[in-house]
Amino acid sequence: MANEITRKGKTCSICQECGFAYETKELAERCEAWCRSHNSCNIDITKNAVKF
Repeated sequence: MANEITRKGKTCSICQECGFAYETKELAERCEAWCRSHNSCNIDITKNAVKF
């Protein structure tokens, strides 16, 4: 399950597998599921990552 963290008033969800941050928990959970099952990242998911 993705962790939510808040910095400077902005909340993001973090993929526990690769550490990428996302604006929505849904994207972070999709990323986690992909990373866990494929041992890699999916560019169609990670293109939505945000700098945090």
